Amino acid sequence: MSSVDYSQPLATLLKDSTHEAHDQVAQSEGAKLLLSGQLTKEEYTRYLMILWHIYDALEKALEKHATHPSLEPTYNPALLARAPALSSDISYLLQVDERTWKSHRIHLQLLSRSPAPLLKYERRIKELSQSSDPSALLAHSYVRYLGDLSGGQTIRHTIAKAYDLDEASGLGISFYAFKELQSAKLASQGEMKRIKDWFRVGINTAGEQGGVKVKTAVLEEASLAFKLNEGLFDLLELHLDDKNRENLISPYQALEEKSFSLGSVVAVIAAVCLSHFILVVGGFTGDSGYQKLLAVEQWLANLWNSISK
Repeated sequence: MSSVDYSQPLATLLKDSTHEAHDQVAQSEGAKLLLSGQLTKEEYTRYLMILWHIYDALEKALEKHATHPSLEPTYNPALLARAPALSSDISYLLQVDERTWKSHRIHLQLLSRSPAPLLKYERRIKELSQSSDPSALLAHSYVRYLGDLSGGQTIRHTIAKAYDLDEASGLGISFYAFKELQSAKLASQGEMKRIKDWFRVGINTAGEQGGVKVKTAVLEEASLAFKLNEGLFDLLELHLDDKNRENLISPYQALEEKSFSLGSVVAVIAAVCLSHFILVVGGFTGDSGYQKLLAVEQWLANLWNSISK
């Protein structure tokens, strides 16, 4: 990493250094399978169980080192913790009490032959938790939480449709939902961006406090974190046959392959141009500007839903 400009903010360095790894994971067969909703309900539930073990290990490690200078700026379990939501979703999908899903057949089978990618991931998190300097745990927070705040929102609708879940109630898909930064309300897409901005500020603060040493450790660990996550997706494609493989779509194709009428496209373009004009003329800074952004976001969402049905 001799060519890295360590004077840059840590969040910028992470984005630039992991861009290729991110795209590789996003276009993996496992990611396509998840986005296509082609996992059986049991397979999807098993995947959530795997994620629960990862988040349980990560969030216990973050709690243990909550006051560490590299981890404290982004430590907010009330906002970010995913293990509780995963546990709730698993129990709902299995239709069992949340206190009992760990004794369910699917989970017992998972434990009896724990897949290597899961064990490797858990082992790495525990190694960092037990090390004298746990700063590299920040890389795993970055990869997992920012991924959930971004790509996870695309998956939410697919999952609800694939397993006949009520998207409005959120039951069974709470893993993909976050609360607002300063309230218990569910976060909109605009608020998700605000959360991500807050998280990046925390990452940059950790980088400023830790200097080159911490930045180097976090960058190196982020590359490993993406590889570990790719290993989890590899588990999803083990059952694919050639026919199913041909039907998969990537996160990018999901948007590219859907066609719309010329009138619909023109309507959306006109709406975007108008909203841009309103924001530029009226201003979009400060709290009032943020409220304008949310209002425009809702307006565009309603318009898009009306023409895409």
